[in-house]
Amino acid sequence: MESLTTNTDVRLTVTRCFRTLKSSTDSSDIITALRTLHSYLDEGPESTATSAERAEFRKTHYSSALQLLVSNIQADWLHQLTAAQRTELWDGLFLAGPPEQALLVLMDAIGELRPTSNLDHVVNITEKFLQRRRLAELLCSYCLEAAPSDSPQLRETLLGRISALPDITANKLQLNNRALFLPQQYYPLLATEMLTALERTCQALRGSVLAVMAPRLSACTCSDMVWQRVCWKLLENVPQRWMESVLTGLVQAVSGPDALGRIIGNLVLTNKKAQFVITHKLLLLQYKYETRVLRIILGYLAADRDRRPLLIQVLRSVSQAWANSSAVKHTPLEQQLYVSKALLLSVSLLKDSEIQELRSELLQCMLSGMQTHLDSNVVRIRRMGMVIGEYLSSRMDINGTKLKFEYDQDEETRELLSLLAPGACDEPEAEPVNRADGPEETAETAESAQNASQTTSGAQALKTDPDSDLDSDDELTPYDMSGDQEISKASPPHYLRDCLEILISSEDPVRVELALQAAESLVRKNSFAAREISVQMSKVLLHMDDKYNINGFLYLRQATMVALTVADCIPVTHYLTTEFYSLNYSLRQRLDILEVLALAAQELSKPVTEKKAASISSATTAELTPYPGDSPVHWRNVVEKRIQSKTKRLTKKAAQPVTKATPNRYAPVAGHFFFPLLKNYDKPQVTFDLLGSDHLVLGRLIHTLGLFMHLAVNAPIAAQMGCALLDFVWAVRYHADQMVRRGVLFAVCSVFLSMPSQNLLVDISDQLFETRSWLADVAEGDPDADCRSLAVQSLVLLDKSLKKQLQDPQAPTVET
Repeated sequence: MESLTTNTDVRLTVTRCFRTLKSSTDSSDIITALRTLHSYLDEGPESTATSAERAEFRKTHYSSALQLLVSNIQADWLHQLTAAQRTELWDGLFLAGPPEQALLVLMDAIGELRPTSNLDHVVNITEKFLQRRRLAELLCSYCLEAAPSDSPQLRETLLGRISALPDITANKLQLNNRALFLPQQYYPLLATEMLTALERTCQALRGSVLAVMAPRLSACTCSDMVWQRVCWKLLENVPQRWMESVLTGLVQAVSGPDALGRIIGNLVLTNKKAQFVITHKLLLLQYKYETRVLRIILGYLAADRDRRPLLIQVLRSVSQAWANSSAVKHTPLEQQLYVSKALLLSVSLLKDSEIQELRSELLQCMLSGMQTHLDSNVVRIRRMGMVIGEYLSSRMDINGTKLKFEYDQDEETRELLSLLAPGACDEPEAEPVNRADGPEETAETAESAQNASQTTSGAQALKTDPDSDLDSDDELTPYDMSGDQEISKASPPHYLRDCLEILISSEDPVRVELALQAAESLVRKNSFAAREISVQMSKVLLHMDDKYNINGFLYLRQATMVALTVADCIPVTHYLTTEFYSLNYSLRQRLDILEVLALAAQELSKPVTEKKAASISSATTAELTPYPGDSPVHWRNVVEKRIQSKTKRLTKKAAQPVTKATPNRYAPVAGHFFFPLLKNYDKPQVTFDLLGSDHLVLGRLIHTLGLFMHLAVNAPIAAQMGCALLDFVWAVRYHADQMVRRGVLFAVCSVFLSMPSQNLLVDISDQLFETRSWLADVAEGDPDADCRSLAVQSLVLLDKSLKKQLQDPQAPTVET
């Protein structure tokens, strides 16, 4: 009866919507009717239709709704909808419902409509249908359903439409056919969708079977030896070609290592394939599993005396993989994190006696692995090395000393440290089958808990109020001293030369701190005085150390050096770029030079009207400005903003207020920032080898040069800078360090964004083909995800620039 009521309600609602779409001219009524039809396709929490109503609509009314839309494709109300409404409400109905019904209606419409804009509209929807992987959903729906719900004739028609789609579209569209509908593209896409459907089917079957069996088997084997023997015998007889699938699904479905041990027993000792999957493939070759799977596998190996040798074998192989320098450079960060977790869990499960036996191997792993990780330019890799180095040294207890590093904890480091907490490997076990808690036990437990709570509260009352009758001064309100400030005997300098003298000669920590706090504002207030001592003060600040432990020292020093570079650009820039390649500078000082130059160039490139007032934040809140090279997100933001600014959108916008034109202070001096840093990079010195071991500075240098190139857009010297930058980065495009490769790709993006398109075609035409091939290789095969993303963006920018230039009839060519 309830089903009949549901069917009737859906039929009445759909009929009203159909009547509105056929006869109404009110756009609001049309939109309401379309949204009502959409509500039967939405499956989210915001859906207003019940599951029974949605099923009835999909089964009975969906095809009729699509056919009605196609028959009214010339109606006035369709053209009254905005583009967004048409995409959401009209097109969306074809892309959200049962894919087999949508495909049949679309193919029939293509065959019936005449060559008009209406046909183009239906073709566009069909193209979206294929691009959104709806074919895979269609095939999966037939693979996963228990019994076919349609007729054999309908399935035969559907197969004919799918297989003959290129022929149908070619006959109808002829020369206007879409590339996706051609056999060269459509049939490979169809093959891919078929494989996707098969993979989803296998995963669904494997997951559903083991998800049901594993908890039940765990409960049955908890206290019954017969069940354990049956499970062991069952898994021993699994064919070798299926062993990996069974074990992979089982370790994800069981509740803990003890449950896995009860179900598979010592299978890893008697079956070589099972041993390979458990001890090697799931730990070293695959890294898509959760940390819980690692805990279950390693806990299973450690739980039995006969299996513990395999745990030691796993530890050796994992430690070798973690310390391998080639693996650190060429494997994804996610896999390195996965291996690091496996190493921490393996060591945490070893006994002290086993640690002493493996002490020499662990020490070698720690020393070589930490050196490899700490030499990396990637902050995440360095933090992994620090966390694991600290733990290994604490377990080995070398001469009573333990390593201790200073690093900022992020989500990854906290996750690694959580693995070392006591009980981190404990997993809740399944309850026995026949176990049940009676109401008497529950009542007794609740009563005891209540009594304990009352006892505790009474004890706390006695503890907090030992003598309530005595007089006390606790009721007096304390005086608020939060706004008080310590009165300093020294006063901040008011003149820039006084500030410089204090930084050079004073030994008073208070005076030095006050001078640093006042330096930036003094430079910005009096640019004339700053130009007189700019180079000298920059030299003092560059060589200055934080010997008084001043709060915010690095930020204050950097801000003052940036202000000096902006105030007296050419002399200070010449000094800093010259000192970058000089002898007897630490890597930190060379990185400071690059940071100051980058921040100064960014400030100079902004309009003067956007210049912020000179102000120095308090020393308690001051922090070092983070270098953008540490964050790939910054690189993508820079590139994305430029891509968005170069993208044309055919929409009407509200009138923008006219902004006053201001001169670009960076364009005339861009060469002073850029070209001196390209000198002497290939000349190794006693304390500095840019193309050798100092690849950290190399990556920062390339990124800084790319930033200079990015800021030089529309500058007369941009073409010359672009050619020089491409020549420089071309020699290191295959560098082993991923941060250097990221810098190279960011520099290439900057060249394609800032260099005029006509210069791309004329000045570097000989390199374009090879550059495009290299970018395609990186986009497809580089192990670093950020490198692949930057390569794709570079290809898009290059293609846009070349297409724009080739379509311009007045553009100069190589011959001219």
